[in-house]
Amino acid sequence: MGLMEYVQFTPRQATRPVNETKTKKKIHKKWADIDRYIADRLIPPDRALDSVLELSQTAGLRDHSVSPNQGKLLMLLAQTVGARAILEIGALGGYSTIWLARALAPGGRLITLEANPAHAKIACANVARAGLADRVDLRLGKALDALPTLTAEGPFDFVFIDADRVNIDKYFRWAVKLSRRGSLIVVDNVVRYGTAIKDEDSTSQSLDRFYRLAAAEPKVSMTALQTVGVKGHDGFAMALVTANP
Repeated sequence: MGLMEYVQFTPRQATRPVNETKTKKKIHKKWADIDRYIADRLIPPDRALDSVLELSQTAGLRDHSVSPNQGKLLMLLAQTVGARAILEIGALGGYSTIWLARALAPGGRLITLEANPAHAKIACANVARAGLADRVDLRLGKALDALPTLTAEGPFDFVFIDADRVNIDKYFRWAVKLSRRGSLIVVDNVVRYGTAIKDEDSTSQSLDRFYRLAAAEPKVSMTALQTVGVKGHDGFAMALVTANP
């Protein structure tokens, strides 16, 4: 889907929307098929994680969880930095929370922030079902209210931001403040089918603010990668904190 947004169509081509739609669906299906192919070979069946997706769907949660491949990437990245303290902004149904909690070093702890009471209830149940309640601390409330209260509980070795895009720049600013030199900050949904370059709504404008903020922040070194798969066309940003706040 995302690839087609960058193609410039002539007026004559634009008169064939049916073919265009079929092409987009075909491309997206190939991305999804390859994503599943990789997951089938590299990620063993996991009843706890599968249950999170099933129960979240039954509860009517929107399909905004990371994919299995992305979840394992988060786990590997957190393990790479030897994370003992992880902060997650946006729990939803607890899918990424479980991946990250499994990455914690012995004695480690994960704090996840969730503003929606219904989502928080589902996430807590899913985390408990996965046997991780002893290392996950889910806090209900708006992230921008909770983040200033975490100063004494930091610094965090790993921060994952997967919440509303409108405040993404503010979340990132707090992530840097709550980190240390060597911490890794990962931000999801930083492409969103090319939203970042459209400058047409609050989401695209907030993404632009985020990129400008990250580029000007002297304490981090960041890059972003486009991704395709079952989640469509999107991307991750990864920032290494290079100096203490």
